[in-house]
Amino acid sequence: QVQLVESGGGLVQAGGSLRLACAASGRTFAAYTMGWFRQVPGKEREFVARITGIGRMTYYADSVKGRFTISRDNAKSQVYLQMKNLKPEDTAVYYCAAARTPLASQLDDYADWGQGTQVTVSS
Repeated sequence: QVQLVESGGGLVQAGGSLRLACAASGRTFAAYTMGWFRQVPGKEREFVARITGIGRMTYYADSVKGRFTISRDNAKSQVYLQMKNLKPEDTAVYYCAAARTPLASQLDDYADWGQGTQVTVSS
């Protein structure tokens, strides 16, 4: 099990940028695939991006491809989501999650979740 704490959310104008960070506890961080998800009230939590532990293979939802970049620092046990050219439809609570499955992209693949950080993009 790994504990996760997100940070970096906030209010930004459309076209702006934000960088989210997720700090993980535990000694085996590099063994986990890390993902970012987001959720708006009344809708299901949706996949945003993921990065594998070793090899750092990345995968993105079509809605964020080319605008968001996921990265990780295994020495610091942190994963990041750099978000550029933000749009009002990116407004959501963003969650960091950890999975043992290398190519995890489904909600059920992820066993450990952070508490979320709010991102609000104004038009």
